[in-house]
Amino acid sequence: MISGAIFDLDGTILDSMPIWYSAAERFLKGIGIEAEPGIDRAMFSMSTTEGAVFLKERYRLDLDTGQIIYGIDRTIEDFYAHQVQLKDGVEHFLQGMWEAGVKMVIATATDRNVLEPALERLDVVRFFDRIFTTAEVGAGKTRPDIYFAAARHMGTLPEETWVFEDALYAIKTAKSAGFRTVGVYDPYSADDWEEIRRICDLYMEKMDDVHAFLERASS
Repeated sequence: MISGAIFDLDGTILDSMPIWYSAAERFLKGIGIEAEPGIDRAMFSMSTTEGAVFLKERYRLDLDTGQIIYGIDRTIEDFYAHQVQLKDGVEHFLQGMWEAGVKMVIATATDRNVLEPALERLDVVRFFDRIFTTAEVGAGKTRPDIYFAAARHMGTLPEETWVFEDALYAIKTAKSAGFRTVGVYDPYSADDWEEIRRICDLYMEKMDDVHAFLERASS
């Protein structure tokens, strides 16, 4: 049965994962510096401040860490506002869910000021009753707080609420909390795909066949 759906944003609805692996490189290019290959992957586990210090020292930047953080943030915001696109089939899928009367919300780790311009430009914000962010909820997706908050808002039980995610750790969190889970393929989580397929209730190579999903979710 399905009463509500919770959608992750990056890598699930939006084809946005590339910016998180290229933001530093793009920022450096914008100030006339060619980054070494793999710079963003090297920084991926760093905090924002650690990453800014790393860039400042590595490239001898005549900027303070606050200016570097600001520059990277603006790079990401510009990508969302003007460049990011929906993943294939997403608009049709959301339209079908909306027409079927399924309540839908977003649960994301991306900041609201970054994501809202993208959803408005792509004309999909209309499908969602509310947007939940981990920053506003106060916990990341290693904890189920954001999923429970979303379900409470929709008035749906976890066992009747489907969570769409591309990241293995988030899928595990939702699954352990009693939600039904849909693994959505994204190239940036390809290394985890076999495990995602194993633990999810359903999985999708591409989010396009809404009728097949609704039929399976309602059985």
